[in-house]
Amino acid sequence: MSRLAQAFARARTQDRAAFVAYLCAGDPDFDTSLAACRALLSSGVDILELGVPFSDPLADGLTNQLAAQRALESGMTAARVFELARRLRETSDAPIVFYTYYNLVFSGGVDAYVRAAKAAGVDGLLTLDLPPEEAGEVVAACRTHGLETVFIIAPTTPEARIPVIAEATTGFIYYVSREGVTGVRDQVAGNIPEAVARIRRHTSLPVAVGFGLSNRAQVAQVAGYADGVIVGSALVNIIRDHLGDRGRIPAALSARAADLSAGAARGVPA
Repeated sequence: MSRLAQAFARARTQDRAAFVAYLCAGDPDFDTSLAACRALLSSGVDILELGVPFSDPLADGLTNQLAAQRALESGMTAARVFELARRLRETSDAPIVFYTYYNLVFSGGVDAYVRAAKAAGVDGLLTLDLPPEEAGEVVAACRTHGLETVFIIAPTTPEARIPVIAEATTGFIYYVSREGVTGVRDQVAGNIPEAVARIRRHTSLPVAVGFGLSNRAQVAQVAGYADGVIVGSALVNIIRDHLGDRGRIPAALSARAADLSAGAARGVPA
């Protein structure tokens, strides 16, 4: 059983949703990013979604765009992202999923990228702008090197495409709970229970819900019907808010992650 499958199975046995946390690799610099990720992994995070900084992150709102900009300006490269994953793997067995864009995978060769990610200890690959119909080379490389694939289903995805997406996925389905880009929202999007049920008619893979979730009450709401809950911008904002005193970032993230992850337990008041 893969580390991703183990994480979801463990959460199910504990009657909770898996808590998936996103940070951009190298934000605001390599050393702080390493400490920040380690803080999350020691504070109730089941799966780390590690954003690979990119100059044109079309699926991301301003918060994550600025995080990617900070990372790139600090000197993050593909090689340094792999190094960050290797350093995290030294101290944690938690699954790591790369949240990336196809140009970064394609530019140096798909097979080489997937092989390097696996060697660095990465467990899964979510390529935001790659539809499964065009993902044959990536899916094949992931199968060859033992990397899980993650694909997205959106509120606008036609029913007929869900089996196609599920067929290309081996890790988990990422359900984008609202149209648009990443970012903190005041309210949870509507119709998530119906959407999750619709996806489950076509696959037995775990379904994790993200985009717009930012507080414990929202996590608790989604945890009632999803296998995983994904929080990103609310955590990235903590880095933004502590840029003047970067030494405080790990502790601040740890406290926020512990609070959010507590909401993933079903039957516990939010």
